[in-house]
Amino acid sequence: MNQPIVFVSGSKGGVGKSITSMAVLDYLTAEHRYLRLLEGDTTNPDVWKSYHREVESEVLDLDSVDGWIQMVNVADANPFKTIVVNTPARNNDAVRAHGALLLDSLKELGRPLLTLWVINRQRDSLELLNEYLQMMSGGMGVVHVVRNGYFGDERKFELFEQSPLRDAIAQQGGQALYLPDLADRVTDELYSRRITLAEAVQQLKLGDRAELQRWRATVKEMLIAIGV
Repeated sequence: MNQPIVFVSGSKGGVGKSITSMAVLDYLTAEHRYLRLLEGDTTNPDVWKSYHREVESEVLDLDSVDGWIQMVNVADANPFKTIVVNTPARNNDAVRAHGALLLDSLKELGRPLLTLWVINRQRDSLELLNEYLQMMSGGMGVVHVVRNGYFGDERKFELFEQSPLRDAIAQQGGQALYLPDLADRVTDELYSRRITLAEAVQQLKLGDRAELQRWRATVKEMLIAIGV
C-alpha cells in the first residue's frame, strides 16, 4: 500500500481546517516523511502561504472537476509521498459533484484515504459530517473526527458525544480526536508572519515557543494514535 491521502475537511469556514493541516504537515516533516500539500482554499490559501517554501505544494481549485483530476494525477505520480489536502469551506458541494472521481481511483492508486473532519460545537458541523459519510460511503476509507479545542474542552462537545455519528465513526474504524487549543497570540503570529510551525519554534518569544512546543507534543500523540 502506498502512502495515504490525508483529507482535512469540515465543509465550513472557521472550524480549524487550516491549523489542523499545518499540524499534519509539521508532524510529517518532523518525521522526515516525503509529502506534498494540495491547497484547496483558493480564496485564502493560508496553509500554502506558510508551507510552500518548505513543502512541495500547489493550489488547486477543488470546486472544479479539473482540480479533482489534478489531485488524482498528483497522487498517482507521487506514490511514496503522503498527500495532504486542505479543503475549502463548502467542500461537500464539490464532493457531491466530483468525489466519485477520487473514490473510483483509490484502488488503482493503492492508497488509503484518511479524512480528518474538523468540528466545532454547533449542530451544522455534525449535519455536514453526516452528509459527507453518506456521499463517500462504500469507498471513503477512514474518517476521524477532530474536536477543535478552540471551541472548548472535550466535555463541551456533547452534541457529538451523544450523536449516532460517534458510533458510525467508530464502526468504520475512525476515532474521536481532540485538537488542543493553541493560544491566540501564537496563532496570530503564525498567520500574520506566514511561517511554519517549525520556524515559529525558532523565531517566537520564549513563552510563545514554550506554548507551541506543548501543543506540538500533544498533536504528535494524536496523529500517532491514528497512524498518519
